[in-house]
Amino acid sequence: MTLAGPFDAALAGSKAAGQAFMRYKAQRLLDVMVAIWIFSGGIVLIEPSPYELTFVLVLPVAVMAGVGLYRSTLGLLAILIGFIPFALIAVFQVQFTPISEALIFTLVTIFLLVTSYFAANYVAECTLERMRLIVGAYTAIAVILALVGTLAYLRLMPGADFFLRYGRAKATFKDPNVFAPFLILPAMFALQRVLLTQGWRQLIAGAIYMVLFVGVFVSFSRAAWGHFAASSVLTLALVFLLEAGARDKVRIMMMSLLGAGMLVVALGGLLSIPAVSKLFEARAASQSYDTGETGRFGRQGYAFELALDHPWGLGPGEFHNLRIIEEPHNVYVSVLHVYGWGGGFFYYVLVAVTLWKGFGTLLRPSPYRLLAIPLMATFTMLVAESAIIDSDHWRHFYLLIGLIWGIATAIDNDPRRTASREEMLV
Repeated sequence: MTLAGPFDAALAGSKAAGQAFMRYKAQRLLDVMVAIWIFSGGIVLIEPSPYELTFVLVLPVAVMAGVGLYRSTLGLLAILIGFIPFALIAVFQVQFTPISEALIFTLVTIFLLVTSYFAANYVAECTLERMRLIVGAYTAIAVILALVGTLAYLRLMPGADFFLRYGRAKATFKDPNVFAPFLILPAMFALQRVLLTQGWRQLIAGAIYMVLFVGVFVSFSRAAWGHFAASSVLTLALVFLLEAGARDKVRIMMMSLLGAGMLVVALGGLLSIPAVSKLFEARAASQSYDTGETGRFGRQGYAFELALDHPWGLGPGEFHNLRIIEEPHNVYVSVLHVYGWGGGFFYYVLVAVTLWKGFGTLLRPSPYRLLAIPLMATFTMLVAESAIIDSDHWRHFYLLIGLIWGIATAIDNDPRRTASREEMLV
């Protein structure tokens, strides 16, 4: 399955020519629609969100464009098919939540899994061009939202309260704890460009990284702070060990020291603002809801015991109607409640196989490894962060899964071991 080339006017008048022309136009339109779809992923105030609604328009265009299915992505489809019946059975276990609400929640999850499968096949074909498109659209909305969140937090824009929650930046997300992790993937692509390019490209990438860093900071999400820092260190380490030459390594070490100093200066500047400093101290300290029987970790133990007693699950939205109002904030426990043991099993398989495929791409010399490094640096830490937060409806989580499967497929289909760095950096 490959994209058709430019329309051949010599075939004009034939039935084949009409079909080729329609496919060519659909392919051009598909890229535009995908860019809009990715861009809309930064607006998540309701469910279904614009991201899901836009994807409904992407699918028929993809069919007309002839985007097919790769054999190496069938595992992702099998996980989706296995997950669906268990998730739907769990919907009808609810006792307090209206079935209509529970059904919408589960259908959104299924829909997001479909987006993973589409992204995998879309990226597997014309990998470099389409990754540039996706990363470009994602970076654009992330930078815009980071600026909006920062300006709103500093009260430098009208209607600032709409973009804040509990005095923390959330931009156009429901919660700061979702907004901040959304910014991390494009920040890692920017960091990779900082490490491996020079001149104006390096300066632009550095500016993007700093804007996104500040956006994450003003969310005051402790998990996102750790996620951003750990993903940055992992990106730097993977680039240093897998892609940098001798000269690059010296330059990377020097830039790492310089960059760390600049981040410290930026952080110091933010903390010099009294309101920022006060909130930072409050967020950095141990929170009352982290400890005790009804604290974050106490809830997780209770939630796991509850899950063991309900193999078909409790259904979406049920847990907070029971003894403890707060959610467990651990997706690996929550999926057992929301989708039952069967749905939870397939969720675990999804995460484990994606990690396996991702690390396989890193260990195998290939032109596409440069694309895989930021993806895996982000996804690995997101998997870890999910142990303290519910991430099963984060749109970028499913996008990451699809991109990793797509890159793994591209590596399988392209025997080259190396390519020009300038060509492969996005």
